[in-house]
Amino acid sequence: MSEAHRHTTTIDYQPLSPTHFAAVIALGNQVHGDGYLSTELINTYYQQGLKNHHNAGVVALDDQGLAGFRLAFAPGQWQPDQWCSPALWGIPVEQVGYFKCNTVRPDLQGSGVGGALLKISIQAFIAQGALAGVAHLWVQSPGNAAVRYFSKHGGKLVKIHPDKWREDSLNGYECVRCGFDCHCDAAEMILRLR
Repeated sequence: MSEAHRHTTTIDYQPLSPTHFAAVIALGNQVHGDGYLSTELINTYYQQGLKNHHNAGVVALDDQGLAGFRLAFAPGQWQPDQWCSPALWGIPVEQVGYFKCNTVRPDLQGSGVGGALLKISIQAFIAQGALAGVAHLWVQSPGNAAVRYFSKHGGKLVKIHPDKWREDSLNGYECVRCGFDCHCDAAEMILRLR
């Protein structure tokens, strides 16, 4: 896509709905690696994003279809796992949402779509009663772009988790960097909303 076309394309942001699932799975697997999303996972993630009549999941659409998406879990709709450090958050777990992933079509990366998706999810989190959101950012992203992006929006580092996605890769997720034996690190980060 040319620079001129990129800036003239209108982006429509909508709450994630089941009509978007097939496109979200396809783009997620294209950008993050085969096996990243499945029908079962997207159904679960969708339900985890709903609370108080608000949906923390959002999609961006343009004239080519799905431009990007943000999957996010409402406070109280997800459970911290071994990769989470709630004792370091300073906020009760039940008041923390989870930013699962932010994915933008490659031709639109760097265009502001990702930041807009994040802002819409933040608004939903606030309406759902969250005081903060936690995410695990891919440290080995090109130029550490994921951590830089989240930091730019106010995210603060909590802890680095080596081999965060290794078990997933051994069970069928093909990391775009490591293949089926992922050794990428995750930066656990928190973004305070109020």
